[in-house]
Amino acid sequence: MKVYKLTGQDVKLENVWAVAHRNIKVELCDTARKKILESRDYIEGRIKKGDTMYGVNTGFGLFSNVNISDEDIQKLQVNLIRSHSVGVGEPFTPNETRAIMYLRANALSRGHSGCRVEVVDKILEFLNNNIIPVIPGQGSVGASGDLAPLSHLALALIGEGKVWQDGKKVPVAEVLKAHKITPLVLQAKEGLSLINGCQVMTAIGLLYTYEARRLAWMVDLAGAMTLEAMRGTRSAFDPLIAATRPHPGEAKTARNMLRLLGETSEIAESHVDCGNVQDAYSLRCIPAVHGAAKDTVVTTLKTLEIEANSSTDNPLVFSKEGKILSCGNFHGEPVAFSLDYLCIAMSAMASISECRIEKLINPAMSQLPAFLAPDGGLNSGMMIVQVAAASLVSENKILSHPASVDSIPTSADKEDHVSMGTIAARKLGKIIKNAENIVAMEILCAMQALGFLRPLKASSAVNAVYELLEPMVPFAQVDRIFSDDIELIKSKIRDNSIALTIKKSVGDLEW
Repeated sequence: MKVYKLTGQDVKLENVWAVAHRNIKVELCDTARKKILESRDYIEGRIKKGDTMYGVNTGFGLFSNVNISDEDIQKLQVNLIRSHSVGVGEPFTPNETRAIMYLRANALSRGHSGCRVEVVDKILEFLNNNIIPVIPGQGSVGASGDLAPLSHLALALIGEGKVWQDGKKVPVAEVLKAHKITPLVLQAKEGLSLINGCQVMTAIGLLYTYEARRLAWMVDLAGAMTLEAMRGTRSAFDPLIAATRPHPGEAKTARNMLRLLGETSEIAESHVDCGNVQDAYSLRCIPAVHGAAKDTVVTTLKTLEIEANSSTDNPLVFSKEGKILSCGNFHGEPVAFSLDYLCIAMSAMASISECRIEKLINPAMSQLPAFLAPDGGLNSGMMIVQVAAASLVSENKILSHPASVDSIPTSADKEDHVSMGTIAARKLGKIIKNAENIVAMEILCAMQALGFLRPLKASSAVNAVYELLEPMVPFAQVDRIFSDDIELIKSKIRDNSIALTIKKSVGDLEW
């Protein structure tokens, strides 16, 4: 089994995806263990001196001026977790929750939270034994941390609440008994340390950024397939053009398109004297639009990886400097802004894909039959594939309204400005799923269009993908249930079959 060492400072997107989806063992490194011990020793020394410290021996939020006696400190932490476990709605998947647990353990391993090593070890014990808490998806406003969802994580650690077992929600106490694992007994500040932070929005955001990155060049393939089927020109991808407007994503996309299309193809050669000078924007502007989406993925990923390796507790403990500082590092605004930005970019990227579907089915825009239907009238062809894509594009427009522009005062106006970052993360997931379906729909329509042009072949890369998919998604001589075809194409996107086919043909594409 592969082992990842938690250091608190080097988590990357690939680590999060691997921990979420594969059997990876996670351990705390010795350096991080030492930092946690130093932080905890400092906290306990201050407690012995009788110092008043927020969240250690005081209440929370508006109750921060209420002192808690030493004998009630443990009860305070348990009450915090129970009272804050108010999440509702569809729970995060076990894979998503694994990512959340990984990031929460990593944040605590930085040694600024004041918890004991046992807290991090308990999270990792659950993770490594695949004891995954059931965490409802709704209830976080994205400031003071992801309080409600992280409380459900902490609830399982103390032996309460539910966990996933074989796809079912079962009481955690039963599972811990079967594994002979003892629940965590919270000490001073540890309940607060477990729930202060943006790990839910960050984990969900990272997982969907991974999928956005894959789609950001998969849509290049879809565009290349459509361009070949539409007998479009390659001139818009000349590197001279990108050099005059040096956005990195634009240049990457232009290179991807030239790699996918090659210098020419049998289809292109058959139409060399057509007199077509300029294609529609949805073809000609592929570098600009797809490229901007790629740049957004890069920008978002940078922010999320910074957040994944940050201390987001309150108060933060600086043992070497002799300080315990109240702060606002738990506020999710950096993450919220980035995720909203990615929502917009993925929606626009899917929108241009749908534009190309419309061009493929519209006989006024190509020399292809209406709706790509043989014997049109008796057959409707791809008519409603485009309608479904249009529906998803419009849904994405609604979902792209930024969550982060909203705020609502909470906790008796003590917590008066919040980020809504977890809402941004959740709607990003819906947008990515819609975008993936739209790209699969474009590939389906392009496959049908290329079928009309046979025996002429497209470029080597496009033809390789055509030959991969054609046995599963054959030319539709008569109408069939096209949703099955969309699901098949989507499965080949997700299992990387299409990516590997392209790699064998022309090498890796850029994102």
